[in-house]
Amino acid sequence: MAGNTFGNYFKITTWGESHGEALGVVVDGVPAGLALCEEAIQAFLDRRKPGQSRFSTPRRESDSVRILSGVFEGKSTGTPVSLLVPNTSQRSADYSEIASYYRPGHADYTFDAKYGFRDYRGGGRSSGRETIGRVAGGAVASLFLKELGIRILAYTKSIGPVSIDPQNFREDAILSNPVCMPDPDAAARAEQYLEECMQNRDSAGGVIECLADGVPAGLGEPVFDKLDARLAQAVMSIGAVKAVEIGDGCAAGSSRGSENNDPFCIRHGRIEKKSNHSGGILGGISDGSRILLRAHVKPTPSIFREQETVNRDKEEITVQIKGRHDPVIVPRAVVVVESMTALVLADALLSHMGSRMDHILRFYQREGND
Repeated sequence: MAGNTFGNYFKITTWGESHGEALGVVVDGVPAGLALCEEAIQAFLDRRKPGQSRFSTPRRESDSVRILSGVFEGKSTGTPVSLLVPNTSQRSADYSEIASYYRPGHADYTFDAKYGFRDYRGGGRSSGRETIGRVAGGAVASLFLKELGIRILAYTKSIGPVSIDPQNFREDAILSNPVCMPDPDAAARAEQYLEECMQNRDSAGGVIECLADGVPAGLGEPVFDKLDARLAQAVMSIGAVKAVEIGDGCAAGSSRGSENNDPFCIRHGRIEKKSNHSGGILGGISDGSRILLRAHVKPTPSIFREQETVNRDKEEITVQIKGRHDPVIVPRAVVVVESMTALVLADALLSHMGSRMDHILRFYQREGND
């Protein structure tokens, strides 16, 4: 299977399956000397682990991370950082029935079409548990970005028809409610909406918004590796994400140039923008303002009502899916979007270091004087 590695300079390779012995990630390109410990990485993993609320799967996993390599005396050594998270609560018997048919909305059929074989235990490699490696790697990237004064914040913008009110934005509320909304009133309405979905044996989708502050101008390449293109690829690679917007996103298609353009100005001797319709990226390159992206997440495909499908013998059947499933994916995916954003920015920062001769000369001239 190809496509398990992401990044050029700051690179991750994720591995493992939903019902295998463990999952994990190898993070390559971490500069030596970065403070790293299991506790700091665990804080990120705790935000995506299951069983934390009524609105997530009841599968109980501690998702405890172990650092296997690349760290000595609390600092990165410059060698690959290998992280492992054991699976401890697999119930593969819950999935034995689906070995013969294809679940609607899942990757069952496409895996069979590609490989002629699939791991049906919880979806195998296509399970949401694959994101454990992304979050662990993203935690390392976030710690690296923090050293450079770059901060990423992600949260639930909407669930179903319930959206936050920007006037009620409270950052401290994000981790204090089960739907990860920064608006407590909207969070209460979203919880009520999810209760209705669960009573109807259904699920809900939503939108995650992600902000990155402190990103310098100049990150990204102007053609195929545009910063917004890399961010879109990273976020779209998350299993449940079906669309990504940067800045005004889809709204830009119905606006005028006079409305969508961001006027430049001088503030405190620096070039800045008066607005940010571009979402912090112009021509594929960061412009120094806040980067803003949104990820649209589909409803959980595993629902407990009867659905029509077919089996491997090409017979049309009706199924009712069993197992332990989230009625909404969005809250646990918030940290995944944040992590993928961090990985893209970390990679872009290291790439940017070699983009200008004066930067290279300044670095090595300073090195020569040390």
